[in-house]
Amino acid sequence: MRSLPLALSAAALAVALVPVAPAQAAALPVVQFVKIYYNSPGSPDHGANSSLNGEWAQLKNTTRKAINLKGWTLRDKTSASDHVYTFGTFTLGAGKTVTVRTGKGTNTSTIRYWGRSGGTFAYIWNQAADTGYIRNPAGKLIDSCSYNSSRVESVNCL
Repeated sequence: MRSLPLALSAAALAVALVPVAPAQAAALPVVQFVKIYYNSPGSPDHGANSSLNGEWAQLKNTTRKAINLKGWTLRDKTSASDHVYTFGTFTLGAGKTVTVRTGKGTNTSTIRYWGRSGGTFAYIWNQAADTGYIRNPAGKLIDSCSYNSSRVESVNCL
């Protein structure tokens, strides 16, 4: 008879220790911001290409499958049409990142270039406060990342 209360106590403890998952776990966006480096080293310097490329946004594929980013857009908060980067033919591998630099350069599998030039107005990311947005080709918002500080040069978005 002593074993019955002991067995019941053990069963109750086992039930109490079973982890309970929330009814709706927050899913990661399929592509998300990792970091925005908005205060280029040495800026302001009148928009030299090296400084423009010193500001960038890094995006990550959070899935286990490659994603075709053709037609996806990256932009900041401004409504200016020239502040939109549209991916051409580009596939982001499973779990991989791509860095989109503001200036000019040769695109690779891990770095894309916005292709901006033209002085201080060529910068995309404001040095004090801004928001970045990633949208799929249908225009659906996939992820965003905001910052509000001129005391640091970047924001970690994860």
